Amino acid sequence: MSRPFLGIERSVTDRLWRDRLDDAGRATALAFVQEYGLDDMLARVLVGRGVVASDLPAYLEPRLRDLMPDPSSLVGMDAAAERLADAIIAQQKIAIFGDYDVDGACSSALLAGYLDAVGVARIIHIPDRLIEGYGPNSEAIRSLHAAGAQLLVTVDCGTTSHEPIEEATRLGMDTLVLDHHQAPVDLPRALAIVNPNRQDDLSGLGHLCAAGVVFMTLIAVSRVLRRRGYWAGRAAEPDLMASLDLVALGTVADVVPLKGLNRAFVRQGLQVTRARSRPGLRALADIARLDGPMTPFHLGFLIGPRINAGGRIGDAALGARLLLTHDDGEAVAIATRLDGLNKDRQAIEQVMVAEAEAEALAMLGIDEANGNVIVTASTAWHPGVVGLVASRLKERFRRPAFAIALDGRGTGTGSARSVAGVDLGRAVRAAVDAGLAIKGGGHAMAAGVTIEENKIDALRAFLETRLGTASAEAREENGLDIDGSISAGGVRAALISEIEKAGPFGSSQPEPLFVLPSHIVVDAALVGTSHVRARFKSPDGTVIGGIAFRAADGPIGEALLKGRGSALHIAGHLAIDRYGGGERPQIRIVDVARPVRA
Repeated sequence: MSRPFLGIERSVTDRLWRDRLDDAGRATALAFVQEYGLDDMLARVLVGRGVVASDLPAYLEPRLRDLMPDPSSLVGMDAAAERLADAIIAQQKIAIFGDYDVDGACSSALLAGYLDAVGVARIIHIPDRLIEGYGPNSEAIRSLHAAGAQLLVTVDCGTTSHEPIEEATRLGMDTLVLDHHQAPVDLPRALAIVNPNRQDDLSGLGHLCAAGVVFMTLIAVSRVLRRRGYWAGRAAEPDLMASLDLVALGTVADVVPLKGLNRAFVRQGLQVTRARSRPGLRALADIARLDGPMTPFHLGFLIGPRINAGGRIGDAALGARLLLTHDDGEAVAIATRLDGLNKDRQAIEQVMVAEAEAEALAMLGIDEANGNVIVTASTAWHPGVVGLVASRLKERFRRPAFAIALDGRGTGTGSARSVAGVDLGRAVRAAVDAGLAIKGGGHAMAAGVTIEENKIDALRAFLETRLGTASAEAREENGLDIDGSISAGGVRAALISEIEKAGPFGSSQPEPLFVLPSHIVVDAALVGTSHVRARFKSPDGTVIGGIAFRAADGPIGEALLKGRGSALHIAGHLAIDRYGGGERPQIRIVDVARPVRA
C-alpha cells in the first residue's frame, strides 16, 4: 500500500487519498527524468499508468500502423469481409441496423459512409428505444426486406438476437453481426458474427467498441476488394483514416478501456476532429461552445451526451444522420435539435435522480452500510434516461446501481452501471440464464436489462449474492490515486501540454489527478443549478480558477461555498479554460480535503 497523500485518510467525500506511486514507482519516474529528459510530472503520470522504459517511445507516440492487428485474427472476419465485398461488387442493397447510442451512431455512420463512397445503396435503421427496444426485431427486419435490402448488417447489437436473425434468414437475407458486447455460448445463426468478446475469439481485442470492430471490418473489406481487382479503373479507395474521428468518438463515449489499439484510435482520431472537416461534428462542437481543440473530455462530456439525447428521448436516427451529412445547413439544424433534446433530457434526469437517490437511501439505511448493489425502479421514469440515473447512483453510493423504468403493465426496462472490479455484464447474463430477467447483457461497466416487475426483488437478491463481496471490496478500496502536488504558480499551459503526451485519458487510463495543497479559497459561487466555480490562491499569491461539476448539493460544493478564506487541499484535473477567449489554466475539481494538523 502506498502512503496516504498529504496524510489525507478521509476527504470531504470520505475517500482516502493515495500516492499513486510507491517507492519503486518514484524511483522509476526519477530514472525517466534522468535518462529520457522527461518533465517530472509527465514521468510520474507515465509510471503511474504502468509504462515501462522499453515501451516508452511507442506509448508516447501510439501509431495505428504499429498497433493494428490483422483483421483476420477476429473470428468470423474473413466470412464477413467476403460477403460485404460480394454485396459491393453485385451492387446489392445493404441494410444497417444500429444501436441508439453514440457507439451505434458512429458504427452506422462508418459503414454507411464507406458504402456511399463505393456507390452502394444502403438503408440505416436505428430502433426507437421506447417502441422497439434494444437490438434487431423481426418487424423491422421485414420492413428492411420490403425496402429491397438483400444483406443485413447489425452494428453494436445482434449478438443475442436469435429470432430476428432467423426471420432475416427466412426472408432470404444474409446477416452479418459486427458487435462487441459480451456473448453467450449459444450464438444466433448469422452468416458471420464478428465480436471480439465471443467466447471462442482469441484475438485479445475485447476492449474494442463496435466502431473499432466496424473499422477493422472495413479494412478487411478493402483488402478483399483489392485482391479481387475491384479498384482497377475506379476512383481511389475510401480514405478510412479520415473516418477515425468516428472511431475515436465511439471509443470514448462507450467508455471502453483506452489501451493498445484504442489509444491509437483515439489519438489519431482526435487529430482528424481538429481539422473540423465533418460538418456534423463541427456544428455540434460550435453549438456546445467547445473551447479549443477536441479532447477526450469534449467527446465524452459535450459531444457524446448530445448525440445520445436523440436516442434517449427523441429521434434515435438523428445521431447517424448528423455524422453522415455533408450539408452544413442540415448539420446545424440537426445539431440544434440534439442540443434542445439534451436540455430536455437534463431536466428529466434531475427529477429522476432525486427520486432514485431517495429510494436508494431508504433501501441502504441512514448509514448507507447495508446492501452492496442498488436496484431502483419507478413507473414515473423515462426509460431513455435510466442509464444516466444509474450512473449518478453509482457515483454517489459507490456501488453497482440499476435504475428500471416500469411500463405500468408488469414489465420494466433498465440500465446499470458498475464500479471498477465488478463485472456487471456477466452478472446480468447470468440473471437472464437463471430466468430472473427477460433479456439483458452488456459489458463489465455497463449493462441493460428487461425484467418482469414481480422479479425485481429476486434480481436484487441474486445480484447481492453474486456481486456483494466484490462490491464491498471495491468500496473498501475506494480512494483517489494522486499523481502529484503542484502550486497554482506551477500550473502553466506548457506543463498541461506536456502531461497530455501521456494521453489520451479515459477508461483504464485515468486522467491525471493533482493536488493544490493548502490553497486559500478566494471565492466560490454557483454556476447554473449544480456547478460550483471557485478561485484559489497559493502561498506565493498566484491565483488559479477551478470548477466542480454537479457538486453544488454535495460535500464538495458545501466545502467550497462555506470555505471562503480558509485553506483547503484541492484535488482535480489540470486543464486549459478557453471560455470567452484567451487561455487560462484551471483545475476541474474532483475532491477536497481539509489539511491535517500536525
